[in-house]
Amino acid sequence: MSYYKRMVSNHLDSTFSKTRFNGSVLVAKNGQVIYEMYNGFIDPRTGKDSITPSTPFHLASVSKTFTGMATLKLWQEGKLNIDDPVSKYLPGFPLEAVTVRLLLNHRSGIPKYDHYMGSMGWDRHKMVSNQDVLDFLIANYKKIPIAPANHGFSYSNTNFALLALIIEKVSGQSYPEYLKKTFFEPFGMKDTYVFTLADSAKYMPSFYYSGKEYRFEFLDAVYGDKNVYSTVRDLLKWDQALKNESIFKKSFLDQAYSGYSFEKPGTHNYGLGWRMYLLNNGKKLIYHNGWWHGNRTSFYRMLDEDATIIALCNNDCRYVYKVKEMADIFGDYLQNNNRYDDDDPSNPQIAQAQKPVVTRRSHTVAHKKKPAGRRSTAKK
Repeated sequence: MSYYKRMVSNHLDSTFSKTRFNGSVLVAKNGQVIYEMYNGFIDPRTGKDSITPSTPFHLASVSKTFTGMATLKLWQEGKLNIDDPVSKYLPGFPLEAVTVRLLLNHRSGIPKYDHYMGSMGWDRHKMVSNQDVLDFLIANYKKIPIAPANHGFSYSNTNFALLALIIEKVSGQSYPEYLKKTFFEPFGMKDTYVFTLADSAKYMPSFYYSGKEYRFEFLDAVYGDKNVYSTVRDLLKWDQALKNESIFKKSFLDQAYSGYSFEKPGTHNYGLGWRMYLLNNGKKLIYHNGWWHGNRTSFYRMLDEDATIIALCNNDCRYVYKVKEMADIFGDYLQNNNRYDDDDPSNPQIAQAQKPVVTRRSHTVAHKKKPAGRRSTAKK
């Protein structure tokens, strides 16, 4: 294991040493941590309250891995069928050709609610709920530019906001409670939770790279597509739990990790709640990235080698996404392409999200760089 430790440490030192990275990183092999790093502060402007192993970060779109697997868990238990139309579970849903599976693999054709609701009349001073996402779609679907179902891949947060409602309908529990009882508690993920407005006093805010705080805005209460908060250690527990076939049968995992969109040639694809690289050498890299406001996250899983790479930050540090390059330390994953990810707002092809509107008091203290000594633990 000394080779892996040395290579990981060298890569992360060269990647983050000259940045303002404010967050945590963990790399594991065979379920054992070989490297951890915790750098900075919960509020990087203050230099107080250092980030620790128990500091939960907003996972942004990495949250979709929980929503996807929660849906598959209900399917495995026979409580739903992902090839049923969404309208079977969400009465009034107007698109009969859209199935639960097409929500999971982003082939529903429904665009992002976070792009169209604000521009189509939603009062931006009123918080959007998951039910609001559904109700707005029902009321306005003839005006929303919806593509034909199953004609191509189109990444959309709306899909997973709707899946959270389906989980609630089928399970009889709230989405936060279902994840807590089904995944977080059984897997010992004691620092993981789903954010709701009741958590407004305790959640960790996010920041621009300059240090200015992102303002809480009208889209921040929707879950399923985002709003799971967790730590790098808890995400390793999630990674390892998914390999236990007593929880998920192999046939269901195989469907989750299969690509469904082949209209365009390339290595990038999407399964059921998971991104993947399908490489020409036969390798498959399972992952999900995330971005929401200043929260940037990366979660890479090399199933063949039982290796895991996790990086989380709350200060808009784009270098988080470079951790994927470490995949080649463990196997031949050919990480030499620079294609953008749908969750990276710096992608020039991705439309800009709606500008945030203040819905609560927000501090605007000027950023002052504090000496934040990086604390790394390369396991001996």
